[in-house]
Formats: sequence, C-alpha cells, structure tokens
Amino acid sequence: MKTEKEKMIAGDYYDAGDATLVKDRRRAKNLLHRLNVIEYRITKKAREIIQELIPNAGANLYIEPPFHCDYGYNISCGENVYFNVNCVVLDCAPVTIGSNVFFAPNVQLYTATHPLEAELRKTLESALPISIGDDCWIGGNTVICPGITIGRGSVIGAGSVVTKDIPENSLAVGNPAKVIRKLNQE
Repeated sequence: MKTEKEKMIAGDYYDAGDATLVKDRRRAKNLLHRLNVIEYRITKKAREIIQELIPNAGANLYIEPPFHCDYGYNISCGENVYFNVNCVVLDCAPVTIGSNVFFAPNVQLYTATHPLEAELRKTLESALPISIGDDCWIGGNTVICPGITIGRGSVIGAGSVVTKDIPENSLAVGNPAKVIRKLNQE
C-alpha cells in the first residue's frame, strides 16, 4: 500500500495532514525561515540553505528571497535557474524546470489541487506535476496551474494565468494565457 507521500507525488488523492508530510513541510519552513529572515541576502550560508532545500538543482540556482515552497525536494532544476523575489512553488507534485529559466517577481507555480466535491475536499487533496522547458522566461505575477507543461524557449507575459500547456517557442499572455505568436523561428 502506498504511503501518503507516495500518493501525493503520484497525483493520487492523499491526506496532507499525514505526519510524514507535516514533518517534511516543517523542515522546509525552517529552512525557508533561515533563508528568508535570517540570511535574506545571498551569502555562502544562503547558498548552502538553498542546496539543502532544493537538492535536485543544477549549477547556479539563484533564489532572491523571500521564496516559498512546500517541500523543496519535489523541485528539480537544470543549470542557471533564477527566481526573483516573492516566488511561490507549491511542490506537492514534481516541478521540473529546465536550464536557463528565469522567473520574474511574484511568479506562482501550483501543483496542488483539490476535489470539486465538498465532502471529499474536507479531507483529501491531490497534485499534478508542472514542467518548464529550457530557455523559458516567466513574467511577473504569473500563475502556473497544476499539470501544466511549458515548452522550451517560451515566454509567458506578466500577469498571465497558465491553465493549458504552452508549446515550445511560444509567447503566451493573458488570463487565461493564450499563445499570441511563435518565437525563435529562423
């Protein structure tokens, strides 16, 4: 039988109040407190905290505090990933970020979702993975919803709400985000 953590990562309904998940979130919150409050500037110690929080990251992951996430261990990044201030990653399911990806201020990635049925919603939730390809730029105040894939080379305009997958090399803007033109075409 799957643990609640295994259910969460697999996208099944799970109990977020499970003791292991509560402990894992508390660990992440303690690391985030050290990063966001005690260090606040990007120092050697801040880099060590980021590496402990997000162990599945390539070289040159840069996070400008404050930063927020649920677990950290469900985030994997390629090289040269930059998060500007106030980014939120609800990483109940895997969040896969390619190399050379830039997040402007206040970007929010939500893997967490909830049942539409009120009774079920009282006790269970689920999560769907998010994937962002190499060489993407996500504009400020963008929200990326659960289960979304953004193809490599794409740009998401500021203030967008991404509710559907975005093909590679696309400029998408709006609420809901819509592709308005292709990019990087030669």
